[in-house]
Amino acid sequence: MRMVSDRAVLTVTRLESLWCVEQDGQQFGHSPDKEVAKAAANRQARAIMDSGRACQVRILGEHGFWGA
Repeated sequence: MRMVSDRAVLTVTRLESLWCVEQDGQQFGHSPDKEVAKAAANRQARAIMDSGRACQVRILGEHGFWGA
């Protein structure tokens, strides 16, 4: 039996020359500054958690490695 997680996953990633947050195929929080995009992800994560749903924030490219 496969367990399906109801956890929301927010991913901070590089999109061309900007950083953005991706959740369920939607992108938001676009900024040239990674810290601003991370703050947008954390604000969204707090709102999700306040509604009672589990949440995870992932940050790609933190050490200069661009993941697929």
